[in-house]
Amino acid sequence: MHELKVNVRFSETDALGHINNTSYFIYLEEARMKFFEALGLATNVEKWNFLLASTKCDFISQGYFNQLLTIRTYLTKVGTKSCEMVHDIYCSQTGEAIAKGSAVLVCFNFTEQKSEPIPEMIKDTLISHLVYT
Repeated sequence: MHELKVNVRFSETDALGHINNTSYFIYLEEARMKFFEALGLATNVEKWNFLLASTKCDFISQGYFNQLLTIRTYLTKVGTKSCEMVHDIYCSQTGEAIAKGSAVLVCFNFTEQKSEPIPEMIKDTLISHLVYT
């Protein structure tokens, strides 16, 4: 599990005064990348070999400008060519659930333009950080 703190910027809210739905996907992307960085996996363009195949976000309650959010990221499944993650977004001050996200990442060979098995060293690292929910 990895935690990331995000302070909601004014530009991430909409005319209704709450966090715009598109902003959540930016938060989830940052949380995924920080998760992989914390595992010591390269996230630079030259060495990154994962492709986002699916992402989802369920909105539980509203978040607002200047609110501090905590995003908890968990790796829940590691397959031959893909892995699955979940993200729980909470208000840092109250603990209230704001949103829940998920993502499926596929190991991808960008030269050959096709999926491929996750390299064993990376797979072992991912498996060692699995959380069973």
